[in-house]
Order: sequence, then structure tokens, then C-alpha cells
Amino acid sequence: MMRAVDRPEFDMSASLSHQEWVRLRTLILLRWAAVVGQLAALIAAYGYYDIALNLPMCIGTIGFAVAANIAAIYLYPESRRLSQAEVTATLLFDTAQLALLLSLTGGLNNPFALLILVPVTIAATALKLRPTLLLGGATIAMITFVAVFNEPLQTRDGAHIGLPPMIEFGSWVAIVIGVIFLGAYAHRIAQEIHSMSDALFATQMALSREQKLTDLGGVVAAAAHELGTPLATIKLVSTELAEELVDDPELHDDAVLIREQAERCRDILRSMGRAGKDDVHLRTAPLLAVLREAAEPHLDRGKMIYFDVVPGEGGSERQPTIYRYPELVHALRNLIQNAVDFAQTTVWVDAEWTDRSIIVRVTDDGRGYSPNVLNRIGDPFISTRSADAKEYEGMGLGLFIAKTLLERTGAKLRFANGSEPYQKNAPVRGSGAVVELRWHIGRLIAPETGPLGENVPITA
Repeated sequence: MMRAVDRPEFDMSASLSHQEWVRLRTLILLRWAAVVGQLAALIAAYGYYDIALNLPMCIGTIGFAVAANIAAIYLYPESRRLSQAEVTATLLFDTAQLALLLSLTGGLNNPFALLILVPVTIAATALKLRPTLLLGGATIAMITFVAVFNEPLQTRDGAHIGLPPMIEFGSWVAIVIGVIFLGAYAHRIAQEIHSMSDALFATQMALSREQKLTDLGGVVAAAAHELGTPLATIKLVSTELAEELVDDPELHDDAVLIREQAERCRDILRSMGRAGKDDVHLRTAPLLAVLREAAEPHLDRGKMIYFDVVPGEGGSERQPTIYRYPELVHALRNLIQNAVDFAQTTVWVDAEWTDRSIIVRVTDDGRGYSPNVLNRIGDPFISTRSADAKEYEGMGLGLFIAKTLLERTGAKLRFANGSEPYQKNAPVRGSGAVVELRWHIGRLIAPETGPLGENVPITA
């Protein structure tokens, strides 16, 4: 039986780091788009609106971006993924280039000043907090410099173009607030997306491991089933040979040895897997059997685990046989592990079924869920269940995996504390945490196909 853990046993360091997610090609394409836009705005302002501009300086500033792109293309492969420092340096360069161009074209009177928010927004989604704060601070400093030191906009006939000082100051305030708000908002959303991505990856790995164990059990059972007949034949023939070779001690001993080794092979195969190969016992099991299988790794951890499986209103007296989904077993195992971890002495696993649904409740007599995380349970990487249980980490990821896997089987989950009336007439045990799972009966009930189902011979 596999060991139940709250964190899957694989190296997630590469997944969790998010250090090199930005490709050089992406930033090169964004910079080319910026260059084209800057040239188009420059041409339109100078040629169509007759605005007096220092064209050599403006074109030279745009040329810096072109030169940087050409150098990046020739020095590095476009598929290269940049480190945090490289992305930070690239975005700082883009911010400085745009700030210089704005300073040459009217400062905050230039309607395109708002575009200085783009690099810091990209940084907030792709970088860690420290480089994001660095770029945000640099952006605020640069836009402040642009607001103070800039070439005023005017037409070639000398007419001044500009905003009233109050409106110009308001534009500066709006850009500063935009840097702070958009940076914080984008960084927060990106962190949640990364956390969800990591948690989904962990879920996939956990399910894959459980599925492999299930498949391995099927292969072993198939071998035991198919080899049973030839091993029995070997045993029978060797027994007859041993009886006929009593007068030849050496050959008699060889025949006895063959019989003993055949019996040993049979015993090994029986210990490795259940009899049968593709029968119902590998794919389905009674509800109580599935619950006990999920709880088995935690039965000897010093806490009492009680099982109570009874029919509900309108339910059949006969215990239902359900599909033994690998994700169902793994998820229930995680829930029971959490209950055992936090229980004082006892965990209850209750199940009931009606003519419409199957309900399973896992309850413990511990402290229960902390009120400040109760509504967030199921999100990945919540670090603790109780404010007094700071030493326990990882519950968020384990519960996220369990919740995701159970929802794949059609379950609806509800988290509550036993001291609170979380559902009318619900039999709550103890005062600790309660996890209630509810399925429509059609999602779990297995069809009746006989006691063992149909066995199909293995073909080459």
C-alpha cells in the first residue's frame, strides 16, 4: 500500500521557481512593436500635425531600441529564456528609452506618456517582488524627471501646445497611481496563477502515481491468474514423478524440489496481487471497503478511526458497490490524513446513501478550521488549518489536490467545524473539522455484473 503524504513525492523545484519563463523572442517582438509605434507617432506629429520636434535626437533615441534588438538577435538565440536579472535589465532599458523619448516630445503633454506603464506591468507578471519594486520605483522616478525636464510641444509656427498645470500634475499622479495599482494587481494575479499551475501539476502527478499503482496491481493479478494453471500442472506432474522415482533418490529429490518451487511461485504471486485480472474487484468495491483502503495507512498512527456506513432515507439496505477510482482513493486518503494529523484522539468516517446521492463525512475531534481560512479551504498553499498549528505546513496543497481529484469524480465538497451547524440534521461527531462529500448516486454506483465480472484471457 502506498504511503499517504500531503505533498507528492517529486521534485517541484523547477515548477515552483518560475525563474526563466520569459523568452528573449517575446521581448524582442514587443520592442519591435514599440519601435514601429514610436516611428509612426513621430511621423504623424511632425508631418501631419506640423509639430516642431528635434528629429535627430528623437530618431537617435528610437535607434537605441533598434540597436538593442539587433544586438540581442545576433548575440543570443531567440528561444533563450531570460533570467530575472536579464528581464529586469531589459525592461529598465525600455522604460529609460521611452522616458527619454517622452522628455524630447513634450513630457506629460504627450498623450503617449501612459505607455510607460507597460514595462512595469510586464515586470509585475513575470518577475519576483523585489525586481518588480525596483522597476516600479525607477518608473516613478523617470516619469517625475520627464514631468520636470522636457522639451515643450509647439508647432513650427511657434504656437504652444500643452495642458494646464493642474491637468499635467493630475496626469503625473494618475501615472504614479497606475504604476502602483497595476503593478500590485498584476503581480498578485500572476502569483495566484503560478500557485494554481504548481498545484495542478502536483495534482496531475499524484493522480498519475496512484494510477500507476492501480495498473501495477492489475498486472500482478493478471500474472497470478494466468500462471495459476501451468503452476498447478507443474506441481501435479512433479508429484507423480516423485512417486515414480522413489527408487532413485537423486531424481526423486529433484522432482520434490520442482514441486516445492512451483508451490513457492504460487505463494509469491498470491501475495503480490489479488486473484483475478480484469474483474470487478480491481475496478469496483463496496463503499466501506474503499473507505477502509483509503484509511489503511493511518490506522496505526495512534488515533482511533471509526467507520459507520448506513443507508439514508430511501436508500437500499444493501451496501452500494462503487467504482474504485484511483483519484477517489488518493483524495480520501489525503482527507483522512489531515483529520488524523489534527485529531486529539478520534476520527470518524461516516457514509450514507439514499436513492439519489452518496454522502461521506470525515470528522475529527481536534481544534477545527481557523475561521480566517475556512472560506479559502481548497485554494493551494494555505499554510495552516488552525492559528495554533503554525508548525504544520502544506495542508493547502494537499486539500487542493484532494478537492480537485474529488471534483473530477463528480463530488461536491463542504468544509465546516463540528461545533457549527453546517447542515440541518447532519450527524456531526466531535467538535473538530468536518469535510462532507456528496455525489449523485449515478456517478459512483457500479453496474451489477456478477460477483467477479468477466475475465478475458491474455493474448499475445
